[in-house]
Amino acid sequence: MSTGRTSRGVEEHVAAVLAHVAPLVAVDVGLAGLAVGEPGLVLAGDLHAEAAVPPFDAAAMDGYAVRLADLPPDGTPVTLPVVGDSRPGSPAHRCERAMGPASAGAEGASPAHSVTGVVRIMTGAPVPAWADAVVPVERTSTGRFVAGSPTTEHEVTLARQPRAHVRRRAEDVAPGDLLARAGSAVTPALVAVAASGGLTTLPVRRRPRVAVLSTGSELLPAGAGADTTDSGRIPDSNSLLLAALVRAAGADAVRTGAVPDDADALRAALDHAVSGRSAPSDGVEGGARPPPAAREVDLVVTTGGVSAGASDVVRAVLATPDDRLRAVEVAAVALRPGHPQALARWRDVPWLALPGNPVSAFVSFALFVRPAIDALAGRAPDVRTLRRRSASAWSSPPGRVHVVPVRTLASGDVEHVVGPAGHASSALLGADALAVVPADVEKVAVGDELDVLPLDGVPPGRHA
Repeated sequence: MSTGRTSRGVEEHVAAVLAHVAPLVAVDVGLAGLAVGEPGLVLAGDLHAEAAVPPFDAAAMDGYAVRLADLPPDGTPVTLPVVGDSRPGSPAHRCERAMGPASAGAEGASPAHSVTGVVRIMTGAPVPAWADAVVPVERTSTGRFVAGSPTTEHEVTLARQPRAHVRRRAEDVAPGDLLARAGSAVTPALVAVAASGGLTTLPVRRRPRVAVLSTGSELLPAGAGADTTDSGRIPDSNSLLLAALVRAAGADAVRTGAVPDDADALRAALDHAVSGRSAPSDGVEGGARPPPAAREVDLVVTTGGVSAGASDVVRAVLATPDDRLRAVEVAAVALRPGHPQALARWRDVPWLALPGNPVSAFVSFALFVRPAIDALAGRAPDVRTLRRRSASAWSSPPGRVHVVPVRTLASGDVEHVVGPAGHASSALLGADALAVVPADVEKVAVGDELDVLPLDGVPPGRHA
């Protein structure tokens, strides 16, 4: 167990975080459950169709199913008898019987030497095997169909059309076709296509469950009130921040709340957290409580106590041998804000320890925790940086990646958002993205291009 602080870059620390996590086990979930269940799931394996889409030749328009051999190639209208009716859900063989054996002449046979006729057909209904086109009703003497009415016309005048208006069997999806790769999001469209392709279940990674807690004897329970002037204490906002960020990242949050600066109290809270139990008044955030067998968490995230102060309880726990603790890494990351970071495993559950400053915690979550959640869920890390020009200028610390809250203007450029103090969490209220300034840049000038990471759940340009 290494407790000395290791200096590393941002990308090195991301790699160290990802080394602690692996995709969750795959489970088969029924399509009906996916349609009404948890969002944010991804496929655990490649998905192949088992059935053809469409499963049979189907009408693409309301009209009449015909044989092109019965219609003059030059487009001259002809009048033919209506010999049947095909509607969605009706068996195709009913139309076959309507034409009878005499209609099965060789392709191209002259209408004068075979029994001819058409079948009234609705969109989506099976096209008879002898038919190779549908003439839309509005292109015929009928003009239109009346909803709910039976077939009343005994004959119809119609002509050859430029298009066949038939959806051929398997023209969309053939059995065995690849529908989606492993790691793809389970979207409403994917559920629908899978159902059309004959599948009944999908192999998915379940949503990760993340325990979040904050440390500090100065923290009051969230919702304790605003009058803390004389107490020397502040409300616990970090655990609420983390829980909301976890939900936005497509996982379920189990919020334990604040833990005092006491090593035994933190150890007990970690034991409590890895069991998947939330604080008595908080509950599971982000979804319904799962059954007991599935309630263990997959990741623990804490804030505070990772610096070099006398009250930094996380550092104290990490430095003390314990059978529940292993794979400890304490890092000084070349990052501002978010310089002190730590990693470990508690009862074999990955534990990411972030700094306690709210903006530092926010930035650390975006850079380190979000990729870990993506990895657990089986997703590729969600790196959605955009290139934007800066509409403002600011200094950047040499030797460290500087992550700055910015807002998008109507022009598409971004400007630095600064709270009353540079570290104030209120700066996040006006931000819709984070600008990531490289470690070798000491000053950002107006017009400079920046990598910008959009914030989950915040529309770009909200403050434009």
